[in-house]
Amino acid sequence: QVQLVESGGGLVQPGGSLRLSCAASGRIFRLNAMGWYRQAPGKQRELVATITTGGMTNYADSVKGRFTISRDNAKNTVYLQMNSLKPEDTAVYYCNAGLTNSALKYFEVWGQGTLVTVSS
Repeated sequence: QVQLVESGGGLVQPGGSLRLSCAASGRIFRLNAMGWYRQAPGKQRELVATITTGGMTNYADSVKGRFTISRDNAKNTVYLQMNSLKPEDTAVYYCNAGLTNSALKYFEVWGQGTLVTVSS
């Protein structure tokens, strides 16, 4: 089994910064694209950013220019650097990973979520 463990959430003032981390562990045969999603109260889960193993990135329009996703393939870890945070960024942030097992079947895993609160 594969687990994703997130860290780095918390309370920050508007305009501040936070860095989220997500480490994958367990029986990893091949780790593919990883990403961050978020879910605000009363809203659906939405894409924040994704990154491929080769470093190609994709961002939601609402975070472009403020958030940066990166990964360390040697550590099976993905990061989300969040700058210029706004109250509307308040949400539970979830890490997602696409994997391939030894039978070459694709599957996805989700982290447990980490709460980010942007408030003065």
